Amino acid sequence: MLSYPNTRKVEQTDLYHGVTVADPYRWLEDPNTDETATWVKSQNEVTFGYLNQLPGREQLNTRLTELWNYERYGTPFKKANRYFYYKNYGLQNQSVLYTLPDLDAEPTVLLDPNTLSEDGTVALSGTAISEDGKYIAYGLSTAGSDWVEWLVRNIATGEDTDDLIKWVKFSGASWTHDHQGFFYSRYDEPNEESKLGDVNYYQKLYYHRLGTPQSEDTLIYERPDQKEWGFSGGVTEDGQYLIISVWRGTDPKNLLFYKDLQDDNAEVIELISEFEAQ
Repeated sequence: MLSYPNTRKVEQTDLYHGVTVADPYRWLEDPNTDETATWVKSQNEVTFGYLNQLPGREQLNTRLTELWNYERYGTPFKKANRYFYYKNYGLQNQSVLYTLPDLDAEPTVLLDPNTLSEDGTVALSGTAISEDGKYIAYGLSTAGSDWVEWLVRNIATGEDTDDLIKWVKFSGASWTHDHQGFFYSRYDEPNEESKLGDVNYYQKLYYHRLGTPQSEDTLIYERPDQKEWGFSGGVTEDGQYLIISVWRGTDPKNLLFYKDLQDDNAEVIELISEFEAQ
C-alpha cells in the first residue's frame, strides 16, 4: 500500500455566486514556500518509487526509444532568397532550424535549441524572419514558463544582436517591411517573487526598432479600460497595414482593428468592434 505525504488542511472557503466552496489545500498553490517544496519532493518519492518497480517499464522505454529514433524534417519554407527547414536526427529533444542561401548550398545550423541550456529546460517558443531574410527574431521560454524573452540573430553571421525583449507572453513577432523592427505584445514587468503565480492584465502592443533598448519601444495600442484584452499584431503581405486581432481569454471570438503603416500619425481604427465571431 502506498503511503502518501501528510497534507495539511486549512480553513479556507470562498463564496461563488452564493455557494460556499471549501479550498483546504490553498497553501499548495504557492510554489515558493519551503512547505510546498517539501510536499512536492515527498510526492515525487512516492510516485517514482512505485513507477520504477513496475515490471516491463524498461522494455517499454527501450521499444518507444527505438520507435522515435528516426530522422525527420519539417516543411521547408522560403523568405526572400533564403531557405529554411527544421530537422531532428531522431532523439533530439527539440528540432534544429537550418538555413541555406540557395538549393545547391550546404545547410548551416541557424538555431539549435538543444544547446541553449545544459538541462534542456530552455525551449524555442516562436520565430519571425524579416522580409529581407537577414534577421530572425526568436523567443525563448524557460522551464515551461509562459514568459518569453525575444532575441534577434543576424542570419548571415549567426551572431545575436544586442536586442532583448522581455515580459512577453501570448505573443509572436511581426516585422515591418522596411526590415527595421517588429511588433509584439507584452505585459508590464511583474513582481519578481510572484511572477509565476500572478494573473496578468492589461497587455500592450509595442513596436521594437532594431538596435534600440526595449525602454524606447513605441507603444502602439493599449486599453486601460479592458484589463482582460490581449493584442496580436500582424503586418499585411503588402506591408501597408498592421492588423490587430483582439482576444479575451480563451473565448473563440475576437475583434479586428487596423493601423495604416504608411502614415506615422495614423490612428488605430476599430474595424470589427463586437465579440461576435472568430
